Amino acid sequence: MENISQVLESLDEIINETEKENNVLGYFAVLYRRVTWKVKEAIENDYFDDARRMEQLDVVFAERYIVAYYKHKEKLPVTKSWQKAFDLATNFWPVTFQHLLIGMNAHINLDLGIAAAKVSEGKNIGKLKDDFYRINQILADLVEEVQLNLATIWPPLWYILKHTGQLDNLMTNFSMQLARDGAWRFAQTLHNPEGKEYKDCVQERDIAVAKVADIITNHKPGIRLLLGVIRLGEIGSVRSKMCKLKTITT
Repeated sequence: MENISQVLESLDEIINETEKENNVLGYFAVLYRRVTWKVKEAIENDYFDDARRMEQLDVVFAERYIVAYYKHKEKLPVTKSWQKAFDLATNFWPVTFQHLLIGMNAHINLDLGIAAAKVSEGKNIGKLKDDFYRINQILADLVEEVQLNLATIWPPLWYILKHTGQLDNLMTNFSMQLARDGAWRFAQTLHNPEGKEYKDCVQERDIAVAKVADIITNHKPGIRLLLGVIRLGEIGSVRSKMCKLKTITT
């Protein structure tokens, strides 16, 4: 792929395929398409310092997810981080939100740093930092939208968000702040590994990110019970949930 339009086409293919298969891997694909479209709009509106570089970053970043998805379909090895996400898809009990989080974990905590280092090869990676952090703002702008979408899948979530003041914080702490900062540090490490092998740096990071995936899926009995209640209360088929996640809710 050479541009964001091709990325969007590839994501549409994954979405169409997962819809037909009623496959929960489509949840992340839908979310990621929304993020990619927002990045495309931002590039066209001169939001970034270097639009050409950011399109390149977006393409390299997206390719890591798309390649991982098709490798999984072909039963080929993928990173431990992505394997955790793909394995979760065979389990009935995870709620929609967990599927989104575990995909975001692999893609932001591992893939984003790799992509940033790649587009900075032979260059000063520090010049990328401001635009790298602007990506975080684009993600943050989607927080409320996605939470409202999730509330249409499990209606009590809207009441909980409204009355606990968590409307802006449910996803932010996990993906937009801690993951962003970690991804930037990882990109710097890959750009200047200081005597370590590149592949060893990636492997170490992959193992650490896979452990974060366990935090998303393994909980104490009380939390598991609550998530089980949520899962049983989620409305609709996988396809209908994907449709709700696609919708821009206001």
